[in-house]
Amino acid sequence: MSSFSKTQRITKDVVWTDGGVVAAHHRTAAEVGARVLAEGGDAMDAAIATSFAIGVVEPWMSGPMGGGMMTLWRAREARAETIEFGMRAPIGLDVADYPLVAGGGVSDLFTWARVKEDRNIFGPLSIAVPGLVAGMELAHQRYGTRAWADLLEPAIGLARKGMLIDWYASLMIAAVTRQLAVDKDAAKMFLVDGQWPNIAGWTDTKESRLDQSVMAAALQRLAEAGPRDFYEGQLAEALVSDMAEKGNSLSAEDLSAYRARASQTRTVRYRDAVIHAPSGLSAGADLVRTLEQMERDLTPGPTPDAGGYVAMAKALQAAFRHRLCTAGDEGGSVEAPACTTSFSVVDRHGNMVNVTQTLLSKFGSRVVSPSTGMLMNNGIMWFDPEPGKPNSLTPGKACLMNVCPTIGQYRGRMFAIGAAGGRKILPAVATLTSYMVDYGMTLEEAFHAPRIDVSGVSQVIADEDLPADVCAALAAVAPTQTTKRTVHPYAFGVPVGVMREKGRNCGVTEIMTPWGDTCLEDDSRS
Repeated sequence: MSSFSKTQRITKDVVWTDGGVVAAHHRTAAEVGARVLAEGGDAMDAAIATSFAIGVVEPWMSGPMGGGMMTLWRAREARAETIEFGMRAPIGLDVADYPLVAGGGVSDLFTWARVKEDRNIFGPLSIAVPGLVAGMELAHQRYGTRAWADLLEPAIGLARKGMLIDWYASLMIAAVTRQLAVDKDAAKMFLVDGQWPNIAGWTDTKESRLDQSVMAAALQRLAEAGPRDFYEGQLAEALVSDMAEKGNSLSAEDLSAYRARASQTRTVRYRDAVIHAPSGLSAGADLVRTLEQMERDLTPGPTPDAGGYVAMAKALQAAFRHRLCTAGDEGGSVEAPACTTSFSVVDRHGNMVNVTQTLLSKFGSRVVSPSTGMLMNNGIMWFDPEPGKPNSLTPGKACLMNVCPTIGQYRGRMFAIGAAGGRKILPAVATLTSYMVDYGMTLEEAFHAPRIDVSGVSQVIADEDLPADVCAALAAVAPTQTTKRTVHPYAFGVPVGVMREKGRNCGVTEIMTPWGDTCLEDDSRS
């Protein structure tokens, strides 16, 4: 039985504006992006600045050592595009280092066969080649209007100041203290005396901050030397040296060969809407498959009913069944195309950028690069450790991602939505898309409405605020668990989004995220 209040109600205000909007999982990062918009920057300028800023203030979710994907919309050309910057397995990776052991699946984001010592999930052997910096480099080359160094300056300032340790940060750190303590550099950065969680006082109002001075110096170098330094210069040399010392095979060749990739979106019609799903090794193909089945089986009405939720659940089940059997980088030669973070930007001209970036698990590999002061990803976890499958672990292979940054057009409205939450991302994006297209909800209504999660084939998770007849109908599809929408743990995907209608913009984040917020360009002018 739940101990949580049944009378508490949490909401977030949604404000419309003629100016630009940034919605992000951390308010400080959203403020950075809004300030760029207020200074005349493009939506892409704001997205790049937000990306690096959020890697400082929410370092366990994403950062330069991670990867991800963005879907963007250029208003003047009425054109959507995806920029892929996923992680890759190192070329020198030895599959023999990941022997399977008996005992079934593991209890994180995936249910692969278990590897000895969970070395594909945490520790040095779980680290893949990072792609985020290359992704932002390509985005800047194609659409940026502000100097690269200027866009990194806010993140540098935030790192010099150090991330504030509030109750939510304390919760995040405490949840993985045991694993952080294994890596001396992670322990030094996040723990007290290398072993105790850094916890804000119960009633103490004094500020405690993380020492991110080493990260600040690395970001300063990245700003001054440019993004290729991360892959071919001083930063690359330091990273390769750090990883060799930790026991990871990341090489100079891995870094110098890495490139992000721009590609066409998976664009489909869904009823009388146009949906631009991401390309590449994302959940974009699964979103398309889900929507195709929902268009056949779901009958829209004034509000979602039991039949609608059942159709949604069955479509998601089918999409995951197909994904788990067939998805992956088949040849290992594809160009670089959780805990995760997501943010959405729309500028006053209607340009949109929707970014999902990740280290994969919370705190990634739980390993810190001492030369950069940054957490490393655990992208190897994205591969199936069993051989002979489409997504099996292979040297040099691109990681299959769950990210699904999506842009939609519907009856004069445009929306950009993405989410964090590993396999919970696809259900969140599909559900919100259905709410806005099938039932005509506004962005605000969609984000406040209770949702379901079907992030596999064997279970449905339903918000306890859904009507009893909905939960009963879902139970006929698969075993259904009802749960409360809370701050921790997140039983559902954690979305963000922006919307544009009649030349005006708004944005919203998951209502339960204590840090997530929307910032307006207009507010940054004052």
